[in-house]
Formats: sequence, structure tokens, C-alpha cells
Amino acid sequence: MKIYLNGEFVPEEKASVSVFDHGLLYGDGIFEGIRAYNGYVFKLGQHLDRLYDSAQAIRLAMPLSKVEMEDAILETLRVNEVETSYIRPIVTRGVGDLGIDPRKCKGKPTVIVICKEWKSLYPEELYQRGLRAKVASTRARAPESLSPSIKSLNYLNNIMAKLEANAWGADEGIMLDVRGNVAEGTADNLFMIKHGVVYTPPIVCNLPGITRATIMELASEAGYEVREENFGVAQLYMADEVFLTGTAAEVIGIVEIDGRILGKGTPGLVTNDLRKRFKSVTGIPETGTAIYKGQLQKVKA
Repeated sequence: MKIYLNGEFVPEEKASVSVFDHGLLYGDGIFEGIRAYNGYVFKLGQHLDRLYDSAQAIRLAMPLSKVEMEDAILETLRVNEVETSYIRPIVTRGVGDLGIDPRKCKGKPTVIVICKEWKSLYPEELYQRGLRAKVASTRARAPESLSPSIKSLNYLNNIMAKLEANAWGADEGIMLDVRGNVAEGTADNLFMIKHGVVYTPPIVCNLPGITRATIMELASEAGYEVREENFGVAQLYMADEVFLTGTAAEVIGIVEIDGRILGKGTPGLVTNDLRKRFKSVTGIPETGTAIYKGQLQKVKA
């Protein structure tokens, strides 16, 4: 694969950044996870809005306009001749020195776009079987410290929660906020179903997920009652169904939490219904940006 790196396309084995890049040294940067399905990039405009909102929040001057960034993403897909792909745009503060002061980053921010042929995060048998999850002791970031709405390169607390899940032999970890409310998975938003009502934590200690918002819309359109409410671990244990949503994971059920089997021990009817509905709105022009449209133009950084 070829990587977009500061306006050039570089073979992945040669794509590199300086050891003084503050994205590497301090996680000082932002990123997005985006999917393309059958020639259409799913909700690209919303992903770019979130990327640029994150940049605004950390006072990172974007070297490309939104239109130029869109062109860079689409051209990366074209160069690599992929139509179904996971896409990772990354923007770091750029090259500085060993101090944390962003003013020492004198050049332009580093811009990277990676794409990889991708069908799903998990093998299909896990979507059919459902995930086993462990509630992690590592808490989600407190909004008073660093807003979860900022999709930054610093994911260390999520990684710590994932390490806990791995140590317990679970497929995924569930993170709580500092008050003990359910926040999210290690890299996904979380939903719970009880008596036919779809619950999800409010956007306080979790990322405003684009898949999350899509599922809420689809659930409402399908006639489900959807509520954004705080709930704790006990409510998860007593749930009829639990599932995760995310760009990489799409929609996947959780069937066991801390050794407690949920429902019938398989992904439930609502989970499967919403997964099917989500798949129906991907890879179509109504929700996607076409990869191939008009004359191909090279991107200038």
C-alpha cells in the first residue's frame, strides 16, 4: 500500500516521520477512523467535521482545508485501488524538540493518510457468537481533564483497559467514568437494551461516535425508544442485550460480562436488527462520498 505523507504517496515500508515529531513524542495530534464500502466513503463529511473540531480544540492549525483533506483521502484510495477500506487520517503537531512546548514545532503539521483493505474488525463468527467482556478498573478520561470529544493520538488509558480484558481472556473491555457510570468500550460506544428500550450513555465521558449517532437514528426510525441516560454496571448485568458500535467494529453484540451471561447467550433480536439496518445504509450514495468522480486530480499539501 502507498501512504499519503505530507503531499506525497510513499510505499508503506518507506513511510516514516521524524523521531522529534510531537505526535510520536507526546501524542500531540489527532486522527479519524473512516470506512469506505463498495466505492463510497461513509459519512466522510461528518468525519472531517469531527477531525477539524478536534484540531480546533487543541489549537492545531490544519495545513489542509477540509476540501483538500477530502481530496487527499479520496486520492489515497484511488492510488491504492481500493473501494472497501479502513481509512486513518492523522495530523500531528509536527517536528519539534524534546520539550513539550508546541511553539517549538516550527514547521507544518505532519499529515498522514493510511488506507487498508478491510471488511470487518472481528471475524464473522464473533458477530454471530457475540463478545465476552470484562469491566475494566481503568477509568475513562474525565472530561475535566481531557474532553473525550477530542479524538487525539493519546489512547493510553484505553490501551490499559484493553490489556486488562486481554489478561482475563475477554474479547473486549468496558470502561466506567470516574463516578462509576458506564462510559464506553475500549474503542467503541456502548448500547444496552432493556424491555425493548435502547439505552446509551450521554456524550460526556465517551467519543461522539458517528456510528453511534447513525444507530440512534436507525433505531428511532425503526420504532424503538432510544434514551441517552447514565447507568451502572448492575444495569449492564441485568440487560437483555448489550452491543458496541464503532467505525471499525460496526455493530457487534456482547453476550457475557464479568462471567454473567446476557439474555440467551447469543446476540439478541434488537442487536441483529440494528446491525442489518446499519449494513443497509453503507456503500450507497445517500450516505457516502464516491471515490471515483470526475477527473482525478493530484493532491497538493
